[in-house]
Amino acid sequence: MKKVYFDNAATTQTDKDVAATVLEYMTNTFGNPGSVHACGREARKAVDIAREQVAKLIGAQPNEIFFTSGGTESDNISIKGVAYANRNRGKHIIASAIEHHAVLEPCEALQKEGFDLTILPVDEFGRVDVETLKAAIRPDTILISIMFANNEVGTMQPIAEIGAIARERGIYFHTDAVQAVGNWPIDVKAMNIDLLTMSGHKLHAPKGIGALYVRKGVRIRSLQQGGGQERHMRPGTENVPGIVGLGMAAEKAVAEMPEKIARTQKLRGRLLAGIMENVPDIKLNGHPTLRLPGNVNVSVIYIEGESLLLNLDMKGTAASSGSACTSGSLGPSHVLLAMGLDHATAHGSLRLSLSKMNTDEDVDYFLAEFPSIVARLRSMSPLYATRGSQTAQRCESASCKESECEIRGS
Repeated sequence: MKKVYFDNAATTQTDKDVAATVLEYMTNTFGNPGSVHACGREARKAVDIAREQVAKLIGAQPNEIFFTSGGTESDNISIKGVAYANRNRGKHIIASAIEHHAVLEPCEALQKEGFDLTILPVDEFGRVDVETLKAAIRPDTILISIMFANNEVGTMQPIAEIGAIARERGIYFHTDAVQAVGNWPIDVKAMNIDLLTMSGHKLHAPKGIGALYVRKGVRIRSLQQGGGQERHMRPGTENVPGIVGLGMAAEKAVAEMPEKIARTQKLRGRLLAGIMENVPDIKLNGHPTLRLPGNVNVSVIYIEGESLLLNLDMKGTAASSGSACTSGSLGPSHVLLAMGLDHATAHGSLRLSLSKMNTDEDVDYFLAEFPSIVARLRSMSPLYATRGSQTAQRCESASCKESECEIRGS
């Protein structure tokens, strides 16, 4: 049985060149970069090179890059670090309803400490409206945190516009770019981004390594105390193998990005077209064009997403029904609910996320197996037998036009 991995938004396969380099720095060049001897100096040089490689990927300066354990830590440092360092200026923070929990939960924790939080709604595609953002800004607003691209539906936000608004108002702008870094061009200077979060395992580097970009001049406070590593921003002995792996992955992402985007978009187009043409009652979630190249998120009407995942897994395909970080939750995706989906439609969501490792053969295999899996599950669904009346009610309630209906085959 063929194995197909379509869950790259959860984690990616470590690039073989990256893995070889990581092993080298675990077994041979294993010195502590804080040591003054030759072995330590060699490790320090490797960390410095990696910092330059990561900075180049997003258009930053090397001294604006801080290595962390991943996206969650970087988000926490960004949000809490800025809040604590600037509470004398104000206590108001703005975020969107579809942020990752690594952003939402630190914001909610700050609420309990006396900060005010405004959660912006999104439209049916998962996009923030910049006019709504402008209206939410207050004299005491100190931070805006809007993700670059959503981890579930792939929708990309108007980052440059938001950055310009924040810069004009003197407000710090943070973006969780974990899904976008390495998959889409980013220029932190041109986009007026003050703080940016990234995670290595989303761009073919190892797990347990990430980075935080902090624009020079941003007032931010460290959340930890200890040694002086990472210029006191993130104390603790540096994860040299992970850092070097992230650096190499960043360098490869720069070189491969134009071809990778074009190729992944082509695969995604084939995959989505094949699903929509061969399976009725499918709803595309997220923006039809302003989305990450490798993201497909659909709701398979009348089927529970978990049942779909189990059946795909039995056929060798790894996929997801949403964020892997909350896969144990029985509730529907907060992202899809924020976009206006009802609970039943949200529960039937399927996320297929592609990477540079995927092939045409992967798409062919999935499309050959998927229709029969859906047909079998729907034959056991009591909801499917009454689909005609339910579809009519859904369309009437939405006042939709038949020519514009997103529910295929209804």
